[in-house]
Amino acid sequence: MHIKKGDQVKILAGRDRGKTGTVLRVFPEQGKISIEGMNLHKKRAKPKAQGKKGETVLVPRPFPASRVAILCGSCKRGVRVGIRVEGGKKERVCKKCGALVGK
Repeated sequence: MHIKKGDQVKILAGRDRGKTGTVLRVFPEQGKISIEGMNLHKKRAKPKAQGKKGETVLVPRPFPASRVAILCGSCKRGVRVGIRVEGGKKERVCKKCGALVGK
């Protein structure tokens, strides 16, 4: 999978289209990712102590990785990512400008 935890991504499709966020978790076997503050769904939580009320919390649900593009730090837009080998190490690079992408 070309997306890693901590990457800045832009959503290309869905109700949050056009928004950007940080990847919280990656599910490579399902081809999905979880993005901070995106694709939120309501979940009812039981009360933790007796006499308290239950509450409704917003939880980010996994999102298909094919619906996002990684943001390049120098281009400031969603781009495709390529791989370049430098000194025996693989690095992810922007296909538009050639700058390093990610961490």
